[in-house]
Amino acid sequence: MNPSMKLLLLLIIALEISFTTIVSLNVALVILAIIYLLAHRIRLRTLGWLVLLPLLPAIGLWSTQYINGSGDRTLMAWVLFTRIYAFVFTGATFTLSTDVLQLTDSLEQNWHMPAKFAYGVLAAYNLVPRIRHEVQVIRTAGLMRGQVLSFWSPQLYFKAILISINWSQNLAQAMRSHGFVEDAPRTHYRQIPLTKVDWGIVITGVILLQIGVFVVPWT
Repeated sequence: MNPSMKLLLLLIIALEISFTTIVSLNVALVILAIIYLLAHRIRLRTLGWLVLLPLLPAIGLWSTQYINGSGDRTLMAWVLFTRIYAFVFTGATFTLSTDVLQLTDSLEQNWHMPAKFAYGVLAAYNLVPRIRHEVQVIRTAGLMRGQVLSFWSPQLYFKAILISINWSQNLAQAMRSHGFVEDAPRTHYRQIPLTKVDWGIVITGVILLQIGVFVVPWT
């Protein structure tokens, strides 16, 4: 499926379930998301983390609503509990099955996002591992001088920002040397097609969601 169309569908789902109070619908979305992830051969360990990590905030929301809420406190408590998992699992269907490079290309080609913004986001994403490595180098260099740079140390982030600025200048120079010109017409080596099937999947998904919200008599 086209990455940007998949993102559009998930944004619509997230927006709609934010305003619904149907526990069964949230559970159904979680089940469908799990089936989708298993079909994409996600590791069971990753699936387990998706269940465990949201558990604490979900319990916190449940208990807060159940103790301090108004109206039907039990219903709203379970709505908030299941909504957290619906957000997590539907989001995981996108993050765990979508290539960032394809998403960037799709946003630029299919939705006409400015090329400088698309490539800037892609460059920042690809620099994250290097930034992590550089932060570790800075902390190690500090230890060699007898200086402990903790997680909240301003010096650690100041040095990392200086290095990132230097990298950004090198990246801009490299893009210019490869012929990148802002606002100039471009051809694409990687073509990301937007087909009628993609539109059909999005429209079908939205229709099924409306049926789940307004037609199916959930209990």
